[in-house]
Amino acid sequence: MIIVIVIAVIIAAIVIWAIAGYNGLVRGRNSVEESFSTMDVYLKKRYDLIPNLVEMVKGYASHESETLDRVTRARSMIQSAGDAGQKLEGENQLTGALRSLFAVSEGYPELKANQNFLDLQEQLKSLEDDIANARKYYNAVVKNYNNRCEMFPGSILAGMFHFEREPMFEVSNVEERQNVKVDFHEK
Repeated sequence: MIIVIVIAVIIAAIVIWAIAGYNGLVRGRNSVEESFSTMDVYLKKRYDLIPNLVEMVKGYASHESETLDRVTRARSMIQSAGDAGQKLEGENQLTGALRSLFAVSEGYPELKANQNFLDLQEQLKSLEDDIANARKYYNAVVKNYNNRCEMFPGSILAGMFHFEREPMFEVSNVEERQNVKVDFHEK
């Protein structure tokens, strides 16, 4: 009789552990999705703001087509991204292209003095701050989730129920970690 009770308690403990572990993994995955969606809202706002910014710069700096093309290509890459990893890569490229765009604008005093450009630049700066905070939050949530998926004993449940590691948001292009070099020579 005692053996049956001990076995029942052990089985109950394992079932409770499995339920709690599974629910923790689901909660973690949902937090990752929610944090990505939060970041995505800010990225969408930036995405919508960029055409106005590009058009403004085009009017003043029409011969800077390479920089403008990089911004446009990066924006298109985001739109056609198939998964979160591709979208994050596109966002990395767009961030670098925007840095170059603002570096180009430094060479045009009349553009820098334009109130519409200044307003767009301020909106983008505010959005970039929001995006940076959302990225930090996303990475923190992903780290916690990935730890649950990879650390014992959660890794057992993660493997059984196909919970997979999520990508961190990180700068993949080494050049984007460097300061932007601005060099204007007469052409």
